[in-house]
Amino acid sequence: MKDLARLRTAIKESVELALNQQIQMEMVSSSKYLAMAGWCDRNGLDHCAGFFYKQSDEERHHAMKLFHYLCDQGATAYSPEVPAVAQEFDSLRSVFEGALEQEVSVTDSINRIIGICRRESDYATEELLKWYVKEQMEEEYIARRCLELIDQIPADQIYYLDKKLASVTYDGNVFDE
Repeated sequence: MKDLARLRTAIKESVELALNQQIQMEMVSSSKYLAMAGWCDRNGLDHCAGFFYKQSDEERHHAMKLFHYLCDQGATAYSPEVPAVAQEFDSLRSVFEGALEQEVSVTDSINRIIGICRRESDYATEELLKWYVKEQMEEEYIARRCLELIDQIPADQIYYLDKKLASVTYDGNVFDE
């Protein structure tokens, strides 16, 4: 029966497993960003809170994109368990350090899955993951730039910093040129 079920999809088990793990990672990221948003809200950093609420929504969207892809391909997508995440942070800098660490982990995971796709000759999934590669370039850039601004703007200008951090964007998409 297992072999018959495999015939319904071109996705190999190793790719299906990796994508389900990525769905969980994206949902954990969403949860972490939600906790960061809550911390910013509690500490009067309204603009950063809004930024992290948006990030939380984006991460859930990333998970759902993979979830739907698996379902559309006849594979099995699993609703992931999401463990508890930290709710407290030492500083705004530690919030953004956590965001950068999370994004680097996601990038590493996407790259690992692309390697699996190449080994399995799964060109369709690799094509889908190209979108995630571009997305991760943006996410890492923004987190790094925010940390640079935190280091450049004096701590006594926290409300200016709050507004400035929430406006950081990535305009240097090298793939569009």
